[in-house]
Amino acid sequence: MAILGLFDWITVGIYFLLIGGISVWSIRRKKDSPSDYFLANRNLGWFVIGASILASNVGSEHIVGLAGTGAKSGLAMGHYELHSWIVLTLGWVFVPFYMRSKVFTMPEFLERRYNDKTRWLLSIVQLLSYVIAKASVTIYAGAVVFNSFLGVDFWTGAIVLIAITGAYTVFGGLHAVMYTEALQAIVLLGGSIILTISGFIEVGGWNNLVHSVPKDHLNMFLPLSHPDFPWLGILFASPIVGIWYWCTDQHIVQRCLAGRNEQQARRGTIFAAYLKMLPFFVFLIPGLMAYALARSGRIQLPQADQAFPTLVKTLLPVGLRGLLAGGILAALMSSLASVYNACSTLFTLDIYQKIKPHTTEKELVKVGRIATASVVLLGTLWIPVMKGISDTLYQYLQSVQSYLAPPIAAVFLLGVFVPRINGKGALAAMVSGFVVGILRIVLELCRHSLSGFLYAFATINFLYFCILLFIFSIVVMIVVSLLTARPSESQLNGLTYGTTVAADKAQSRASWNKRDLVLSLAIVVVIVLIFAYFSPLGIAG
Repeated sequence: MAILGLFDWITVGIYFLLIGGISVWSIRRKKDSPSDYFLANRNLGWFVIGASILASNVGSEHIVGLAGTGAKSGLAMGHYELHSWIVLTLGWVFVPFYMRSKVFTMPEFLERRYNDKTRWLLSIVQLLSYVIAKASVTIYAGAVVFNSFLGVDFWTGAIVLIAITGAYTVFGGLHAVMYTEALQAIVLLGGSIILTISGFIEVGGWNNLVHSVPKDHLNMFLPLSHPDFPWLGILFASPIVGIWYWCTDQHIVQRCLAGRNEQQARRGTIFAAYLKMLPFFVFLIPGLMAYALARSGRIQLPQADQAFPTLVKTLLPVGLRGLLAGGILAALMSSLASVYNACSTLFTLDIYQKIKPHTTEKELVKVGRIATASVVLLGTLWIPVMKGISDTLYQYLQSVQSYLAPPIAAVFLLGVFVPRINGKGALAAMVSGFVVGILRIVLELCRHSLSGFLYAFATINFLYFCILLFIFSIVVMIVVSLLTARPSESQLNGLTYGTTVAADKAQSRASWNKRDLVLSLAIVVVIVLIFAYFSPLGIAG
């Protein structure tokens, strides 16, 4: 049954009018070249970049899945939501190389650093990851949203929003995506903050919440014997996934590439790093509230992934429900829009243009506008398979990413820091790591019919698997590189720390000041304090 009243629908309607106005304004801007369409003519400032990074990251799968995992397992998965320090790594470590290289895509960067085969492979892997870890997850979360908020079945509601989002993405390009995402981030965070405050009022404040949930729900460092989230695994696996996601994934880095210069791109990541700390408090902790209220009998929670919608239905009055509905619809739209645009860019520039190098700029834009429909369709078809991996949405998302991220993270990290790594080493690590990761997904889906080594391989904790796959990828890359020829000067100059010329270093140093450094260090301090508070030495002790 729908939970929105007349005033709620008015709020939602106003929100869609704003989105429509921004979209029309953006669509009317000229987008005849790939730079205009895919990178907003590389002319965006730090505020739009930062807000867009958060909006493209925090989708409906976060609202539904993060609150769900908070209700089911507590704060352990909060490690993934405190990746602000990795967002800073994007801005301080990787952005200078990306901006200087003037690339459109991450596979293109790998081609310059290694060879064209690594570009092809990364393009395929990233497109696959968008199908099984982005499009499918976002559409599934949309089903929960529509059913809980609007009383609309999945196929009606999700397809309507897919069509709306696709329209402004296809015709407006990255410019429309990023400006609408900036508004969506404000709506989403504003509504979620209101819900969090209402939740604290309902449970009687922080102290009452702490005493209403088990200690292990407040502990971000669970025992090594924990079957899902042992502290050693999550402490080292989450940064591996984080480096892949925040520093090498197209739909995040593309926002920085659209910056007018290195300074604006870096400041955008600093702003995004501050915003990234909010989901821990406005999505994950409300999951604890839902658990506490359900435990006391004040709400009915049929399943963990219903935590956030149930809180909205129970705690918010008419009118404010519409604000939250608008926020969640915003999240769904921003996630789909970022997936649409990233897939369009990858397919068009890294696959189509490589096959047809003499394609005109207008035709490239046209291909980009056509390319995304198949990804959304495949993502929809993958949804039934998702449940075979995990019955909690956010855990599914992180586990699948743990199987795909390690080789890519290793190739980018060593590529920037170790000049001796060559294209053959990088390709060997990516191919072998990708095969192992896909094998894990396949075996996990049919684990109930396995035994012996295959069963052990399919059921090893996903966090430990991530760490082992990362180490395996590094070893393969180093061994193959040392057994083959050194990379050429053209593959190194300006693309590694050891080969950056003095002029580039001076230009990069001029792009930041003491304020940028202080703001960044403050984020690291806050994250350390949060870790200490939610640990056996703090409140969970």
